[in-house]
Amino acid sequence: MIQILTFLGFTVLVAIISYFATRKTAESSSDGYFLGGRSLTAGVIAGSLLLTNLSTEQIVGLNGSSYQSGLSVMVWETLAAIAMVVTAMFLLPRYLKGGLTTVPGFLAKRFDVTTKTLTSVLFLSGYAVVLLPVILYSGSLAISGMFDVPELLGVTHTQSIWICVWGIGCIGAIYAVFGGLKAVAVSDSINAIGLLVGGILIPIFGLILIGDGNLFDGLQILTSENPDKFKSIGGATDPVPFYTIFTGMMLVQLFYWGTNQQIIQRALGAKNLAEGQKGLLLGSFIKILGPIIVVLPGIIAFHIFEGNLESADSAYPKLVKKVLPATWVGFFAAVLFGAILSSFNSVLNSSVTLFGIDVYKQHINKKANEKTVVKYGKVFGIVLAIAAMFIAPLIANAGSLFAYLQEINGIYSIPILTIIVVGYLTKRVPAIAAKIGLVSGCLLYIISQFFMQPYFVKTALTNAKVNGITDAKELALVKTQAYPHFLDVMAILFILNVIIMLFIGVIKPRETDFVQEYTKQVDIKPWKHVKTFSFIICAIVIAVYIYFA
Repeated sequence: MIQILTFLGFTVLVAIISYFATRKTAESSSDGYFLGGRSLTAGVIAGSLLLTNLSTEQIVGLNGSSYQSGLSVMVWETLAAIAMVVTAMFLLPRYLKGGLTTVPGFLAKRFDVTTKTLTSVLFLSGYAVVLLPVILYSGSLAISGMFDVPELLGVTHTQSIWICVWGIGCIGAIYAVFGGLKAVAVSDSINAIGLLVGGILIPIFGLILIGDGNLFDGLQILTSENPDKFKSIGGATDPVPFYTIFTGMMLVQLFYWGTNQQIIQRALGAKNLAEGQKGLLLGSFIKILGPIIVVLPGIIAFHIFEGNLESADSAYPKLVKKVLPATWVGFFAAVLFGAILSSFNSVLNSSVTLFGIDVYKQHINKKANEKTVVKYGKVFGIVLAIAAMFIAPLIANAGSLFAYLQEINGIYSIPILTIIVVGYLTKRVPAIAAKIGLVSGCLLYIISQFFMQPYFVKTALTNAKVNGITDAKELALVKTQAYPHFLDVMAILFILNVIIMLFIGVIKPRETDFVQEYTKQVDIKPWKHVKTFSFIICAIVIAVYIYFA
């Protein structure tokens, strides 16, 4: 009972603080609702970025990957820091200079309205069909398991998932649809503190258990008895081979932290460029520490359970249950619930923004005032949330959720990143090049990953078995060698799309150079220490890799 009371108490406290912090924000206007009145400061931006990124599909999924492959999967965290540095120094100044509310808004000015609409539809499709349902489903698995909902309510496992999905979905929709970005950002910042505290406690308790009461003895035992798990260089059969850092991994990180509406909307709401840059760099420093929460527990679980768990994705939940004192369960469940809500309501708020600004105002009701745009954006958000709640329980057999997300996101991430990069770095590439880049990028990736890759892998495995290869490790190696890693495919398609767009720009250029105008909505004077701290962060990332190599 104390666990449930602690859970409810912390959750309600966050809601009350969010309400009082946002009740004076003018959310009937586009800037007020979608960007928190362009008033977000560095701490709020950093906290919101952290919680938007961290959720159960990452905490459970990455720890599951580290349980199998060790420290090499930390690349999803550490390389994010460098991508955030690039965003702070290169992309954010340009976004704020143009007074953007959405990333596709830049594409309308650089190319044309059709390009903007196509990009918004791509974002919305990915959010609705993949990201929102996966967040809901993975979160429901965690909450259902932590409170043993089937036994508590006397229902089946499937019924408990439906109950948790709709509970999380409804609460998340209230935050995102009726509170706007500022409510999301404030609640994120509070939960960020709780997640850092709770997330760090799990490996601490785990190491104390290994060291028989001594934290440092536990760390020494863990590293000395599992040396292969503490190598930053991923092998050929690991989820992220080391060489992919120099192919598609950096592109994925740049898309996620620099162009993904779900993420960059926090920085677009900054009160000025300096605050936005400080928020991004603070967030990037925290990401370097991220492996303590999303990688180290998986390695600890491997040691404690001696690698005998049936499912790698069960490593983190089982470790929490094993090492966390009963009095902490309610608090940690509330923090995890906050992380789930954060990712869900952040994606939902971004979807509302994209629909209201880029679809409704642009194509459905061009004469709509800001209050009407916000109103119909909220209606769309409610419909999208309900759709996601119906889809979420149906993806129970999707396999590894984290890997599934990363691969599926490639359908729209690389095409969108391509046209944004080319758009900013060139002045004469025309709108038709962007449209072709979007369509060709999506189609080529779908053909590659969902038609060619299964065919080549199936053929290679069949031939291997015919030749007498039955060992699981050897078959895994055959599988990885049968077709390029999806991150390599992303890099190839990115280069190909850039070449296509530049070629079109040569044979059919714009009539005039594109010149970005300064809207003067916020002060774009950079933070005076941005270069110094950017260098420090990049140096730390490189040093970490060298130390663990």
